[in-house]
Amino acid sequence: MTNESIIRPVYQQIAIDIASRIVSGDFPIGSKLHGRSTLAGNYNVSPETIRRSVTLLSDMDIVTVIKGSGIIIKSVDNAIKFIDKFKDIDSMKSLKKEISNIITKKHELENNLQLLTNKLIDYSDRFKNCNPFIPLEFEIENTSSFIGKTIAEVNFWQNTGATIIAIRRNNKLILSPGPYATFNKNDVFIAIGDEQAYERIKKFFKE
Repeated sequence: MTNESIIRPVYQQIAIDIASRIVSGDFPIGSKLHGRSTLAGNYNVSPETIRRSVTLLSDMDIVTVIKGSGIIIKSVDNAIKFIDKFKDIDSMKSLKKEISNIITKKHELENNLQLLTNKLIDYSDRFKNCNPFIPLEFEIENTSSFIGKTIAEVNFWQNTGATIIAIRRNNKLILSPGPYATFNKNDVFIAIGDEQAYERIKKFFKE
């Protein structure tokens, strides 16, 4: 969980603070809060901000505003529920923010991985005469017995000595597919291996 503070409107912050003081016993049930002008001075805000804070507390049935009598403390239980509600909101906001950060990092990693893969393919193609690993492409035919099986299931690396680094599927490039990626019809697999790897792959798929 991130430690970033959640910024909420000042009137909400004041309402939460008053509710907390009610729960702690600073303001007992039946007692009167200070007048709005006094509260505005205590919190160093405008009377309008205090009015919104008190309205919020009144809506939550924590205080009662009686004309001519002032602001009366009504319920500790509702003050507790009010505080818990905002704690839940804070937790939800923090979770959403953390998920958003993870998704952003995931996209960044995927973009970096794609760039590195493209560079690898480019370098391997340009320097294949001095590079022991070259890029290989092979397509899965519609009649292949490998369709539906995973890379690990067919022991691809053990049988060919090549490593699959990407799959072109439905005009989409899947990078680092991993051992549990399946062979689908018309997939184009991109692998790296030595100069003999392509012949081993052809032989492996024929068998």
